[in-house]
Amino acid sequence: MNLSEILQQDFSPEWQFQASRSGGAGGQNVNKVSTKVELRFNVVNSALLDETQKGLIQSKLKNQINNEGELIIVSQEERTQLRNKQVVIRKFGELLKKALFVPKKRLKVKPTASMIAKRLDNKKKHSEKKSNRGKVSF
Repeated sequence: MNLSEILQQDFSPEWQFQASRSGGAGGQNVNKVSTKVELRFNVVNSALLDETQKGLIQSKLKNQINNEGELIIVSQEERTQLRNKQVVIRKFGELLKKALFVPKKRLKVKPTASMIAKRLDNKKKHSEKKSNRGKVSF
């Protein structure tokens, strides 16, 4: 299964949301309304991911996964719980995309003879240019 197919899956049954009061500026709204949203996704018990994907997520996002194997994402930047929930879901998608991305292997390529000759020619021209900058004797 490739990355785009994984991201198209519906993870919502495996998400757990928790709302609480957020800190920081906001006046009375901060003191009254629970706008901070915390998304918890249990990577270990996920039925939508296979073992290799779980391993990738656990290794790349180990600082955001607790001892129970839950990936925790928090948002408290918006003024409403709904917007914070949307932010958390967006962050989850971005984190999953970043964690499951596997870069292509680099193929070693030997330089051709013409490439080597061109490089050496450029080095020689540069050396001559520098040596001509020395003191001139009349």
